[in-house]
Amino acid sequence: QVQLVESGGGSVQAGGSPRLSCSASGSPDRRACMGWFRQVPGKEREGVAAIDDDGSLSYAASVKGRFTVSKDFAKGTLDLQMNLLKPEDTAMYYCAADPGCPIATMSPDTDFTYWGQGTQVTVS
Repeated sequence: QVQLVESGGGSVQAGGSPRLSCSASGSPDRRACMGWFRQVPGKEREGVAAIDDDGSLSYAASVKGRFTVSKDFAKGTLDLQMNLLKPEDTAMYYCAADPGCPIATMSPDTDFTYWGQGTQVTVS
């Protein structure tokens, strides 16, 4: 079993640079692939960034160049450095993990096995 706990959200001014962190417990084999997703009420979930066990990175076009995902395999953490935030980045951000990256890793209906409770980011 894998448990994921997100932190670092809050209210941020446009242009700000908060850092989200996801702390993962459980077997590293069960969380080899990890990612960040976000969702606004009434809208479809959006894949933000993902990192595979071989270090391969994926980013949504809307955040590429502004957000950076990083994973510390030893500590079991997944961070998302968010720069140049925009009001449209406002959402609940979720951490996800899986033994292997799903075929549709970043799609709205991706089937990551484990999910955190989420952390709200509000940009004004």
